[in-house]
Amino acid sequence: MIDRRSLLAGSMALAATPAAAKVAKLSGRAPDPAFPKGFMWGAATAGHQVEGNNTNSDCWLLENIKPTLFAEPSRDAANSFELWATDLDLAKAMGLNAYRFSLEWARIEPEQGLFSLAMLDHYKRMIAGCRERRLTPVVTFNHYSAPIWFAAMGGWTNPRSPDLFARYCERAARALAADIGYATTLNEPNIMNILRVVLPPQVISAQRAMLEAAAQAVGTAKFAAGNAIDIDDIDTATVHLLAGHKAGRNAIKAVRPDLPVGVSLSMFDDQAAGKGSIRDAMRAKLYGPWLEAVRGDDFLGVQNYERQVWTATGKLPTPPGVPVNYSGSEVYPASLANAVRYAHAATGVPIFVTEHGVGTSDDTVRANLIPAALTELKRTMDTGVPVIGYMHWSLIDNFEWIFGYKVKFGLHSFDPVTFARTPKPSAAIYGAIARRNAV
Repeated sequence: MIDRRSLLAGSMALAATPAAAKVAKLSGRAPDPAFPKGFMWGAATAGHQVEGNNTNSDCWLLENIKPTLFAEPSRDAANSFELWATDLDLAKAMGLNAYRFSLEWARIEPEQGLFSLAMLDHYKRMIAGCRERRLTPVVTFNHYSAPIWFAAMGGWTNPRSPDLFARYCERAARALAADIGYATTLNEPNIMNILRVVLPPQVISAQRAMLEAAAQAVGTAKFAAGNAIDIDDIDTATVHLLAGHKAGRNAIKAVRPDLPVGVSLSMFDDQAAGKGSIRDAMRAKLYGPWLEAVRGDDFLGVQNYERQVWTATGKLPTPPGVPVNYSGSEVYPASLANAVRYAHAATGVPIFVTEHGVGTSDDTVRANLIPAALTELKRTMDTGVPVIGYMHWSLIDNFEWIFGYKVKFGLHSFDPVTFARTPKPSAAIYGAIARRNAV
């Protein structure tokens, strides 16, 4: 599983883009710092990245075989399977009113057709815990990682995958949907299209070797994980993911028709530079089928970490002298607002910022990013773009896929031995914005 944050992350500088400035000018007034009443302020996590010991998942297998792309295995992660109430208390203490987390399909359906009542009860307690703390539960039904048995069938390359996913969604929804606030079916199902563009040949080769080792380990012809499949299978998987989202959405809606359901997409702030820019062609390649598919949804989740400036031949490198994240990508606050504006214009549906943040060990970068990015987001909202809420990635430092625990996205750190959580200064800055509902 390739960590898209290491490849796509960060890129939001400390000044607005000319496009954002133009929007502000057209609005005819300075941005109103107050967000709408009922705006969702939250932080996000994902099951495999924080829970720990997710031994039935495809990712767990890939972490622990040889050869592997993973720097280290997830092990106990942040022990959030046991400490979920502590995590909810962190969100509540910050003054947030929402919490985004994911269900682990591999825990709920560890063997094909075998659904764990104990695991469904576990997530039911988490949802109830959110409600007790007045946190709206924003629940992702599948955040990348899938059961080993599903991956061993070829994962999303298998024609049966949409129906299998819909069956899981229906079963989980029957147990859990009553108290969920917002639901997303899949997390960034377009990520493979993006990775096809940005992955260097040596990583593609290493991923293929890892997947072949996994297939041999489980005795199958093809092993395709939730966000690690052979590059030659991406088009097939995309067809099935599109069908899976629609089938999953319909299954959830059949249980609870009034529950808002959408999907989250990984989206750049794509900008054009010079004559003959390939920006529009790249947008079509990276998001096109998904922007069509979500037009019947209740909302679209936008997950943005950087901008891309496209010329006629490719993308421009990071400008010199700008703030950067751990991988050297530009930290560019207006990126989020620009991506949100495009997403709404392309789909016509309300937008929910389901992820946004920066990977850095220097928390001052994060502390500067949050108010700057939210100021630009509010400018865009003031022009009429409907935005439901903002979920910062992430509540706590976690397992960042192939990079293990080196990369830090959290508003809180944690001790890997005691699991004690410690708030960073950025948590107080973001919390103050959430409490006053204004930048």
